[in-house]
Amino acid sequence: MCGIVGAVSTRNIVPVLIEGLKRLEYRGYDSCGVAVHQNGGLRRARSTARVAELEACVDKDHVEGGTGIAHTRWATHGAPAVHNAHPHFSHGPYARQASSGRIALVHNGIIENHDELRAELKAKGYAFDSQTDTEVIAHLVDQLYEGDLLDAVQRATLRLRGAYAIAVFCRDEPHRVVGAREGSPLVLGVGTDDRAGDHFLASDAMALAGVTDQIVYLEEGDVVDLQLGKVWITARTPEGRYVPAPRPVRTVHAHTGAAELGPYRHYMQKEIFEQPKAIADTLDAVNSISPELFGDGAYSVFKNIDSVLILACGTSYYSGSTAKYWLESIAKIPTSVEIASEYRYRDSVPNPRTLVVTISQSGETADTIAALKHARSLGMPHTLTICNVATSAMVRECELAYITRAGVEIGVASTKAFTTQLAALYLLANAIAKAQGRLSPEREHAAIRRLRHLPVALQAALALEPQIIAWAQGFAGKQHALFLGRGLHYPIALEGALKLKEISYIHAEAYPAGELKHGPLALVTAAMPVVTVAPNNALLEKLKSNLQEVRARGGELFVFADADTRIESDEGLHVIRMPEHYGALSPILHVVPLQLLAYHTACARGTDVDKPRNLAKSVTVE
Repeated sequence: MCGIVGAVSTRNIVPVLIEGLKRLEYRGYDSCGVAVHQNGGLRRARSTARVAELEACVDKDHVEGGTGIAHTRWATHGAPAVHNAHPHFSHGPYARQASSGRIALVHNGIIENHDELRAELKAKGYAFDSQTDTEVIAHLVDQLYEGDLLDAVQRATLRLRGAYAIAVFCRDEPHRVVGAREGSPLVLGVGTDDRAGDHFLASDAMALAGVTDQIVYLEEGDVVDLQLGKVWITARTPEGRYVPAPRPVRTVHAHTGAAELGPYRHYMQKEIFEQPKAIADTLDAVNSISPELFGDGAYSVFKNIDSVLILACGTSYYSGSTAKYWLESIAKIPTSVEIASEYRYRDSVPNPRTLVVTISQSGETADTIAALKHARSLGMPHTLTICNVATSAMVRECELAYITRAGVEIGVASTKAFTTQLAALYLLANAIAKAQGRLSPEREHAAIRRLRHLPVALQAALALEPQIIAWAQGFAGKQHALFLGRGLHYPIALEGALKLKEISYIHAEAYPAGELKHGPLALVTAAMPVVTVAPNNALLEKLKSNLQEVRARGGELFVFADADTRIESDEGLHVIRMPEHYGALSPILHVVPLQLLAYHTACARGTDVDKPRNLAKSVTVE
């Protein structure tokens, strides 16, 4: 969600800015833009098309300069339109034309007091050309500017309430960019080798891959001043003053280019088929069940907790919901799973002996970070994150961590990040059980054996693709679908419905199969396909009864069944047999055909699979 790239250099920096935006395209956006200091003034180009079109525009119009900022926007305040796209320019009483101004600014986040500030600035003669909260910041910096951009930005941030990462430059100060962050990620890139005088800002280190691997992760409240050959970082004190704040420089080997599609049509399809390797990489160091896999001191924490609280959003919430079954059945520890965006806005009962677990692909999910901080503020100090990005804010915030190794996930709809989260959470359940003396050597060996076999089992599940393609052709003409599951496969049904919604735009809902007769059965007709996850477990016979309820109402069933379930294809009953029953780890296998069904249905409908409308990969605002 939204991307920032900025730079100061003696060379034309526009190609670097554009390349940085391309590396952030996977996050989702609906407009983009770039602004530079050129010929003593500000120039910009903005577009509601893709970054490639923006690149063509800047080339055609010869937009170039050594100081600049660029942005991909996911609309919050104001519709996706050119006049709402970033960068925004200041328009004080002295400069009424849209092309003029002295402050250029890009922003990730949401400013909660923008209405109050807008009214104040309008009263001082500022004209607004957009509906965005971002333009308010640009005008505020302009109004406070007295010849020192750093001072103006510092004073402006003291007036802002909400979340922001900003990059700003001024017409009157060439070769200077100032950045600030509060609640949204921002990193500083330090120039190296023959470009040691160049410096960069970005919302994600990936945007700077190939430019620099020397990264500084800015902390909450930091303001950074970039000039040729010089960087100055200040931190805000509780009293509202800014003081020098040296931050460590880390060597970060980010992904150096957009992943090659190879034989695949879309990144999502590629990432579905990368799951065996992603799981193998995630479990590469796991030779035994050891609490210390989750960090130094994990054994002591796991031994002394008496409950688990999982905080997550979206797909990660469904992985946490699956983990609840494992934690309670394997570790015998009470577990609650909360939607992060809801948790901190309700009264809850804190327990200092709770392990607070956050789950996030990016590690920058704003709602989850806020929920984590809220839990800590209530007196729950033991925190652990399951995350795919080792350098993310979530990892830095938590006491313990397990880093999944899914690799870069470009498709907005998560696939391999989800299954690697599940593998890590199954490992967590066993690690807690071991620390609390509830994991026998026999069960430990069995768990390791199952985990080791997962990549092979996933390959067999992926081989079902041709059969699923045939189903997808029929799904493409539908407008609604139901997904059913029982027990620990109910969250998998939820994930399957979410995937279909996200990329095919078919309305889909998921229910525990036993809930059919309590309302959803009223929706069942021949026009609504009912997708069912049917593993051979203790609930199988109950599930078969639920299937009969659907058939009796003329519903059409599509069942992913284990080989030994004795569910046979019939009129109105379509069955694809899973290659093997996989016990407690069955959810990891059963989600794969659901991913493929959503993918091929979306392909048949002709949607933008990797960049579905209205969605963003990394949700960094509340």
